[in-house]
Amino acid sequence: MEEPGSDQRLAEFIVRLKSESRHNVLEVGSGIGLDGLQFVRAGIHYTGVDLSEEHVQQARAKGLNVSVASAQQLPFADGIFPAVWTMTTLLHVPATDIDGVLRELVRVTAPGAPIAVGLWSGEDDEVLNPEDDVEPRRFFSRRSDATVRQVFGRHGAIEDFVTWPEGTGAESGPGAGNWTQHYQFLILRTPSSPK
Repeated sequence: MEEPGSDQRLAEFIVRLKSESRHNVLEVGSGIGLDGLQFVRAGIHYTGVDLSEEHVQQARAKGLNVSVASAQQLPFADGIFPAVWTMTTLLHVPATDIDGVLRELVRVTAPGAPIAVGLWSGEDDEVLNPEDDVEPRRFFSRRSDATVRQVFGRHGAIEDFVTWPEGTGAESGPGAGNWTQHYQFLILRTPSSPK
């Protein structure tokens, strides 16, 4: 799903990576590889993971290095990636599991590196998407801005926390108009030394 403002944030993140001499990125939740292609076109070495075998096959058909893996157990060595990008993926992680997933992202990311995260907001509720007509419906853990700051802040320094309103049509979020929400984007800077 194309999120409002995501193209701008992706372009800014690529500029950030180049300015920090970071030439490699991991995307968690690669989907069919649309963002991956943008990284590759910008000269950034790209690795992606996704839970969906179908998405992985579509991304590989585009020539991308993508594999099936869960954010809860990434098949990579400690500190191997100088940056991580994950848009509209971590909102599918329940509140009971989010700290473990964030520890795993930090584990595979170099000290002092940026992790870019995009989420749809909520009132700290966990729901199934009412617009899905296929079972199982998608699960969403929708977090308030305060909760996002608190949870993510436990794992590093939050930089550039911004939000923007939900758009319409292709820029609308999940929920078929039944939810009050906005998009949340942040950069989580990993601790300078591993915990």
